[in-house]
Amino acid sequence: MGGLKDRYIRFDWAIKRLLRQKANFDVLEGFLTVFIGEEVKIVEILESEGNQQTQDDKFNRVDIKARNSKGEIILVEVQNTSELYYLERILYGVAKAITEHIHLGDTYKEVKKVYSISILYFDIGKGADYLYVGQNKFIGVHTNDQLVITAKEKGALVQKSPAEIFPEYILVRVNEFDKVAVTPLEEWVAYLKSGVIKENTTAPGLQEARKKLQYYSMTDAERYAYDEHLNAVMIQNDVLGNAREEGLAEGRAEGLTQGRAEGRAEAKKDIVKSMLSNGLSVEQAAKYSGLTVEEVESIK
Repeated sequence: MGGLKDRYIRFDWAIKRLLRQKANFDVLEGFLTVFIGEEVKIVEILESEGNQQTQDDKFNRVDIKARNSKGEIILVEVQNTSELYYLERILYGVAKAITEHIHLGDTYKEVKKVYSISILYFDIGKGADYLYVGQNKFIGVHTNDQLVITAKEKGALVQKSPAEIFPEYILVRVNEFDKVAVTPLEEWVAYLKSGVIKENTTAPGLQEARKKLQYYSMTDAERYAYDEHLNAVMIQNDVLGNAREEGLAEGRAEGLTQGRAEGRAEAKKDIVKSMLSNGLSVEQAAKYSGLTVEEVESIK
């Protein structure tokens, strides 16, 4: 790993604060090109409820919503901690993106393909790979062949694969990556996991990231906010891990449902206590934990 000058900003912070700026689209375009497998050109960043930088932002939820030059919509989300109904939520996010961009009077032709890319820093389940892709295919029950749709466009017959229309889901299981990074994809996952970018990298987006995502190029105020974010993420991961184990242990002794509920309640309290003891203000602890200021005060 490089020296202090080569310390790079974590991707979850970069995507929230830096990659939304047009001057930094090249980093985002490189990332998307590598993970989607074709050259991506970003036309604009779209606003939605999930990616607004508001006071009640959840620090473990980071979203970016972009439109590429083909008119397709790309959702990128970094998830630091586990969530019970994660697949249901990304399905809902994709459905919402499709309907948000269809207007009254439009035809179904205006439905655009959506890519959903999830960068996961928690164990979502069983699977030996660090990268999983989900895509709709229509397979013949008896013949096992793939259906191709024929449609008439501008007076000519064209053939379309369902993959050109239906959403594509990409799950990046960062913690499962343990290879020496050789390919552009592996280099990107290595950066997502440990913040390391090779000096001689030729991976799309990472060359630009070396120049634009340096920790020491931030202002003092930006560095403080960034360090606070890292601190809060680490506290949450540590405390939730402990609380989950305690909650499950209680569940086995006292009944699973009650034990889990108590474990979650205790987790919230422990998170708040840890945040306050690590120098965060009552307001910050309330923001990060989802509790009210009054509830935080009562835990103190």
